Amino acid sequence: MRTLLALLLACFPLLATAAQHPNIVIILADDQGWGDLSVHGNKNLSTPSIDSLARDGAIFDRFFVCPVCAPTRAEFLTGRYHPRTGVRGVSKGQERLNIDEVTIADTFKSAGYATGAFGKWHNGSQHPYHPNARGFDEYRGFTSGHWGHYFDPVLEHNGEITRGVGYITDALTNHAIKFIERNKEKPFFCYLPYNIPHSPMQVPEKFWKKHASKDLAMRNRDPKLEDPPHLRAALAMCENIDWNVGRVLKKLEELKLAKNTIVIYFSDNGPNGWRWNGDMKGKKGSIDEGGVRVPCLMRWPGRIVPGTRIEHIAGAIDFLPTLTDLAGVPMISVKPIDGRSLKALLLGEKVAWSDRYLMSFRGARRKSGPQVSVRSQQHRLDPAGRLFDLSTDPGQRVDLAAERPEIVKEMKAASKKFVGELKGMIGADDRPFPIGGAALTHLPARDGQEQGAVKRSAKAPNCSYFTNWTNQDDRITWDTDVLRAGDYEVVIYYTCPEEDVGSTFEVSCKGATLKAKVRVAHDPPLYGAESDRTPNRGNESYVKDWRAMKVGTMKLAQGRGVFTLRALEIPGKQVMDVRLVILRRK
Repeated sequence: MRTLLALLLACFPLLATAAQHPNIVIILADDQGWGDLSVHGNKNLSTPSIDSLARDGAIFDRFFVCPVCAPTRAEFLTGRYHPRTGVRGVSKGQERLNIDEVTIADTFKSAGYATGAFGKWHNGSQHPYHPNARGFDEYRGFTSGHWGHYFDPVLEHNGEITRGVGYITDALTNHAIKFIERNKEKPFFCYLPYNIPHSPMQVPEKFWKKHASKDLAMRNRDPKLEDPPHLRAALAMCENIDWNVGRVLKKLEELKLAKNTIVIYFSDNGPNGWRWNGDMKGKKGSIDEGGVRVPCLMRWPGRIVPGTRIEHIAGAIDFLPTLTDLAGVPMISVKPIDGRSLKALLLGEKVAWSDRYLMSFRGARRKSGPQVSVRSQQHRLDPAGRLFDLSTDPGQRVDLAAERPEIVKEMKAASKKFVGELKGMIGADDRPFPIGGAALTHLPARDGQEQGAVKRSAKAPNCSYFTNWTNQDDRITWDTDVLRAGDYEVVIYYTCPEEDVGSTFEVSCKGATLKAKVRVAHDPPLYGAESDRTPNRGNESYVKDWRAMKVGTMKLAQGRGVFTLRALEIPGKQVMDVRLVILRRK
């Protein structure tokens, strides 16, 4: 029987291909707008590799995500609107995906796929929120929302601290390609979430020099809002992305995997600055078209007809049902899915396609309450009750609410129903940070709380560190939950100048304590400014090289408690700067 099957597969190679699940490669840009591709008409830059996905496959005309990063990632991972998944914001734990959510990686792993993610995760750092606990066999990148430096960056590999080589996007692509090579004989699910053109605006010279003084043919609808250095850096970063996308596509061709690989490219929100975006209103952070309508292109040779254009509205919530449908992989989540399979549209099947509403949600913790913008195929209702016909007015310039009251009424009812469904899901976030879910637990400064004179190194917590620890009354704390009782080695990543060496401090949690002393000076300079292409960095902290201090081992009891650092004696001006605490379960 086996010999007969082998003979049939040899004679009919298409049968062999059809019997295999297709590989999946998903590439996600960070803060790239709809207008940041030449395929959409932008003459300020050239993105031939990304554009080729539209030429050889499908391009979505109206594809929608969330106004900021982490929520979009949650919707892609689960097929569910992000407020349902526990994601409330972008930092201090609000970006975490509830542990009872089933991810797209869980789904494909259960079907026998090798799964890997390489880049910005932004949906939780500690197990069971970590990508290795969410269906990904391999993870390399950073779990935070911002990163402070893009050249030879500090990253992690399956929980262990490591270092990238070269520019961050190039390094992440290198590892994704190695993953593809290692798994070429079996189906693989490769997720490549880049972190550019998100700030800091750093890009290699070979991409920057093309745009440093280039005349801009395309301008924002309000050109005076543009920040030219930021804009030019963003264009250069988008061309770096395109170069790396080309490398992935080339590798698939070299390995003869292209015909059985679905490749998807999209972005997580609108542009992170004012630049040409097809006359759309708004940018990142907005729930108008410009903040949530992004590029989306998909290629599957032999299945998706080249040049396919999807005019129906779609969004990140549709990836899970669509990809499982295309790949013949069973859905394993028992929770209701908000997305819809787009298989029929992509494969050109004749089906009756009913209109639907897509919800754009912002501000679960806003003082004014959540805001919702409702989108149908033709109309958008904004939070203020203004109605726009986007088939004739894509720039949202003419309010038609008074002329079309029935449509306004229907959309407001849909918005009210949606918000009503979210009761209990969008309040204050009381989830502690788990300890002991895996052998290593990271407690970065991002997730901690400064008390007393302690300050953060930057306004945005994501890539910050704690500094100005100068008083015995100061505290650095983390709200934690020990999932597994036992002995834990405590390691602190710190810096301290020579003149301040000698402080003693205490580490405590749930009655267990450790006392230690800062004995070794380590005072490296801050860096990052020399690589910035813009004069004003924004929210991200500059970085420095941290030293690991082994504090000792403490026995932690199971349950919730506050993990605390406090000073006992401070002979100098300060104790130390703190970037990260790592707990290694014995």
